[in-house]
Amino acid sequence: MAKKNFKKEKYTEKLVHELNGFLRREANDSRLTFVSITKVELTVDYTMAKVYWDTFDANKRGDAKKAIEGLGPRLRSHLAKTLKVRQVPELKFFYDSQYVDERYITDILESEAQEGRLASDEEDGEE
Repeated sequence: MAKKNFKKEKYTEKLVHELNGFLRREANDSRLTFVSITKVELTVDYTMAKVYWDTFDANKRGDAKKAIEGLGPRLRSHLAKTLKVRQVPELKFFYDSQYVDERYITDILESEAQEGRLASDEEDGEE
């Protein structure tokens, strides 16, 4: 089992916190109103960070993607000022489809459960 790297874990939590704070306080772009950073994954050498984001307004996902990618250099600059680290990782942005996927799976399971109940009810009625 892999040993947890608490320093890295704490650093990624700090990145998520700082990035979300910047989006709430300093990003003056209406396309980012409902955007939230969900998680950050760092490379082993801390030089690159995969930043996962989600939005509550699925209809504006494309606009939000353009806005957050355009904001990348400002976000990195903000991190350099606030984190007090030697090197700020390069930020790569990815849409976090976790919640969409979760809803899709839940819908499938609910559909299967309803069909399963109907099938078992029909079998009981035939006897």
